[in-house]
Amino acid sequence: MAPQLYTHAFNISPVENRRLCINGTPWIWHLLEECVEDAWEYWSVVIGLISIVCFLFAALPQLYVAYQNGKVDQALSLGFLLCWIGGDLTNFIGCYLTNQLPIQIVTAIFYVNMDIIVISQFAYYKLKNQKTTKCSINLKNFCVTWVLMCITLCVILPSQLLLRNQDRSTVLEASKNTLGMIEMSGFICGYVSCMFYLGSRFPQLYKNFQRRSTEGTSYLLFALAMMGNCTYGLSLVLKMPAAESLRNLYFLHHLPWLIGSFGVLFLDIFMTAQFIMYRKQNKRRPSLVALEVEPLLVNEEDS
Repeated sequence: MAPQLYTHAFNISPVENRRLCINGTPWIWHLLEECVEDAWEYWSVVIGLISIVCFLFAALPQLYVAYQNGKVDQALSLGFLLCWIGGDLTNFIGCYLTNQLPIQIVTAIFYVNMDIIVISQFAYYKLKNQKTTKCSINLKNFCVTWVLMCITLCVILPSQLLLRNQDRSTVLEASKNTLGMIEMSGFICGYVSCMFYLGSRFPQLYKNFQRRSTEGTSYLLFALAMMGNCTYGLSLVLKMPAAESLRNLYFLHHLPWLIGSFGVLFLDIFMTAQFIMYRKQNKRRPSLVALEVEPLLVNEEDS
């Protein structure tokens, strides 16, 4: 579950919030424009940033493992990858529609770019392992071009988003009904994203069960995702308001992301169990083969 650090000022505009934020933490205000005045909120933000780092680097170990063994098409489920990118796309749409901060939108764009790179690598090795040399070369060129495009977008889009952030005052002048519609659309995107993230694990669990193996899959992909979901969920819990009336509103407002983060964390426990179980089985197989071959060698020597 990639993090969606939506602003939750409860109808307090950024301009009003700026006037109210007197004793806030300066670096958090400049980076996230969020007013943090107590220790609980401070650690909520810090842990939330840790979750972003975990998600940013989650796909890199898988890319490396796939490059090493070239079996990513046999190891990863296509359903897992499609659900994952579906979740990150709805994450990005939700951030954009609700006019979130540039750092949130930039990280959402980065997630989508990483997903497409992973899917491109999957398609490349799928064709390569089918011995279609010409298609493999064409796809390799496409993947290189796509990576360069992603890097370009990651450089250009943040500057555009910063300019967009400066014109935020025009957005604040919109009617309450329009803002309500946009917020509701972002909230719906949150639920859709939650369903995508939860659904992504089942195809991969089934794929591992079919193969009785996790070879070609990096456990760090899921370990970092578990750390990211755990820290993200914890950051939301730490920021829960003390007042009971506000706590209920806060809980309902964050419900899809709480379900998504802790739900995926729960499913990744089963993924961890598969890694442990199947790797133990793979270690036993060579010893069993050696026991079967040894009597045959002894018989040949006696004859």
